[in-house]
Amino acid sequence: MTQKTRKWILFGAGGFVVYVFVAAQPIPVETVLTPQWFISLESNYPLAEHEVGEDEPRLLPFQLGNRFGYVTREGNFTVNRVKKGEVSISTDNWAEYDPIPERIEIRNPLDKPVVSILEGQGYPLFLDKRIFLVSKELNSLSGVDKSGAIEWIHDFAATLTTIDAAAGFIVAGLLDGTVELLDAQGRRVFFFEPGGSRISVIQGCAISQDGLRLAILSGIDLQRFLLLERYGDTGTIEYKVVYHEFLEEGFRRPVHVEFVDNDNRVAFERQGGLGLYEIHSRTSLKLPLEGEIVMLDESGSEHLLFLITAQAAQEKRLVAVRFPGTLIIEAPFTSKTFFLGRQGSQVYVGGNMTLASFELEKK
Repeated sequence: MTQKTRKWILFGAGGFVVYVFVAAQPIPVETVLTPQWFISLESNYPLAEHEVGEDEPRLLPFQLGNRFGYVTREGNFTVNRVKKGEVSISTDNWAEYDPIPERIEIRNPLDKPVVSILEGQGYPLFLDKRIFLVSKELNSLSGVDKSGAIEWIHDFAATLTTIDAAAGFIVAGLLDGTVELLDAQGRRVFFFEPGGSRISVIQGCAISQDGLRLAILSGIDLQRFLLLERYGDTGTIEYKVVYHEFLEEGFRRPVHVEFVDNDNRVAFERQGGLGLYEIHSRTSLKLPLEGEIVMLDESGSEHLLFLITAQAAQEKRLVAVRFPGTLIIEAPFTSKTFFLGRQGSQVYVGGNMTLASFELEKK
């Protein structure tokens, strides 16, 4: 080997070393869903109460097709029933009732009776660890105490179209385009009329977990997204609009809207995709998506938001969005029925008669 050849080899090797340490880029960490279990709702039977450990975290409520109940993180049911009537369910309580209920029995996730509601007529609603009754005409709301007695009744001036509760408050959107905020005693403490649209109606509303902000979707032609923040001293309850945005023509139905990511963002449905509003920077963006959003993750924890979209009667997609607005997962599946649940790093997806659990991992 000549001296000239050696020089070229050494020069090439040195260049390779420089490239490896200077030009090479680290492999990005990817978020993946690792399957944990798949179970059929028809083949899995509920656990007995003594089989559920005392340290068992909150059970996950589900409704999938004609089934409803609660499931543990390990994939065991404490309640797994076929619907025989109307069902209201939350992380703390559930009730099955007739179309015109005369008596409503509230039960817990272990299928034990909690309380019976005998007085008043309406449909049970579970929000913010509390029990309410919505009247058959959808124009009044009642608070129910731990004994099943009616604590208070609040009559609305129009039909109730959307409702949410947090921090002891209840926010209600009405068909006439107004929003009412009630306190824990059912008294109206704030009233708001967004306006700005040809047809006034409230399609969606949400209240942050600390009760300091309200998110509202209102109107048809044009539809608006509004964010309100509380101001003033502790003795008053007043909110002012800090952001509003005209959207597209708008949906003529209830619209998904949630405070997510530890109340740092609002996720909402808009024509052609998903709207994401970042609280602190007061910025909004639109993430285009195919199909209609049929379920939306209520937590958006770990900087990830999950949702299910429907492209046709049987065509669905599980979608994952990384904040501030990057689409990272789009997994199609075929099913007429669907379910989406979230508990921290565990994501639950249902279709047909199967419920599945996935663990969020970074690789």
